[in-house]
Amino acid sequence: MAGSSHGHTPAAWTGVTIAFIGFCVAGAFMVMAQPVGFWAGMAIVVLGGVVGAAMRAMGLGQPKQQPLVVAHAAPAATREPAAAEG
Repeated sequence: MAGSSHGHTPAAWTGVTIAFIGFCVAGAFMVMAQPVGFWAGMAIVVLGGVVGAAMRAMGLGQPKQQPLVVAHAAPAATREPAAAEG
């Protein structure tokens, strides 16, 4: 994937950054044994996905690619049936 621009969009960067912050918040509150803070962090993770999807819908994401159509050609060589010995 080195030749593609997969994930290099404002929508991807924003969504992942928000989700990462939520992951850090949830992790910190999990260590502190605070369930409310943990679930708040998980809500931030989900919010990151929602923001990324909304930004992609606004045109800030990767454009949709057209499906690749491959024409099927006849095989270059065909096998001869084995001669019956007899």
